Amino acid sequence: MNQNSSEVITLAKALIARPSITPEDAGCQKMIQDRLAKLGFNNESMFFHDTTNLWSRRNGTSDSKSPLFCFAGHTDVVPPGNLDLWHTPPFEPTIVDGMLYGRGAADMKGSLAAMIVATERFIKDYPQHYGSISYLITSDEEGPFINGTTKVIDVLESRNEKIDFCIVGEPSSTNKVGDVIKNGRRGSISAEVNIKGKQGHVAYPEHVKNPIHIAMTALNELSQYHWDQGNDYFPATSFQLSNINAGTGATNVVPGHLTALFNLRYSTELTDQKIVEQVESILDKHQVDYDIKWTFNGKPFLTELGQDECDFLANVCDAVASVTGLTPQLSTSGGTSDGRFIAPTGAKVIELGPCNATIHQINESVSCQDLDKLCDIYYACLKKVMVLS
Repeated sequence: MNQNSSEVITLAKALIARPSITPEDAGCQKMIQDRLAKLGFNNESMFFHDTTNLWSRRNGTSDSKSPLFCFAGHTDVVPPGNLDLWHTPPFEPTIVDGMLYGRGAADMKGSLAAMIVATERFIKDYPQHYGSISYLITSDEEGPFINGTTKVIDVLESRNEKIDFCIVGEPSSTNKVGDVIKNGRRGSISAEVNIKGKQGHVAYPEHVKNPIHIAMTALNELSQYHWDQGNDYFPATSFQLSNINAGTGATNVVPGHLTALFNLRYSTELTDQKIVEQVESILDKHQVDYDIKWTFNGKPFLTELGQDECDFLANVCDAVASVTGLTPQLSTSGGTSDGRFIAPTGAKVIELGPCNATIHQINESVSCQDLDKLCDIYYACLKKVMVLS
């Protein structure tokens, strides 16, 4: 481990010790603000409803304030679950055999600590760096995600403050830190459809309209429908039913309605508008009487190699290789992240963080050595983007 690793681990432990179960921040952002203020960052707290957010920015001493490089992340964590199953208390960070245990160790307080220490090192070495460095931190990533990053982006957009390059510290790695970089994510759209029937006695089918029978053919066609073939970066779009509910609990009663929940994870081959139109077209085709409520969770985004003059993705890949010797695999798999709110502004967004094997699990942990390497990677990224050659 290098001389800075103890700083990363010490800060990670201090953050983990604060029980910031979403949407609580529990003082984590104040700790981050204090560290960044000493580096000349201008801290701007943004509180929306129940969510604490931080926008912090440091402009370099060159004439240009661009590019604007952003580290993005979250201080909130998921609930720890059954405390009796934890080997050590989830909010008492503990190191065992080189692994740091605690809720948020991998997702993503370890990343936040690595980002901050890397930034401290970088500004010490390059106080007159090019462009601007910023942090966008929320306490609403693990929750309903309506009062966090998306609201901060709305504020930034209203004043035309544009992020050029962004690293989201989500745990992207699989076996070794840096082996996988998420250079995009699929879009996500969910729906709750209420299919209407007519309740009555099963012995008198002429007097009822069974919504289960009506729904079966329509839902089956939706589940079998070929949405697209995907492309070089994304798999084919996936439609998945997640819940179906109908009936009174009695065997002799035809229910009056059926409720179904479903989700589509979709590629850049589709738009949410096309999905809505196709789903409703299939329901209409089967003469279904329905109400539907859509939830738009996020559009797909992609950062490709060679997309910009800086070639941000190539620089990040080079930074990983310089520290680890690995050539990162580019991936768009997995769920969603707050990158979906940042990318539509025109920013080039990637996700790079520690291994994700234990995230959201009992006994969540991260390798101390990996956090040390991650700090070095973030430092190398800053140097490649923010120092003029």
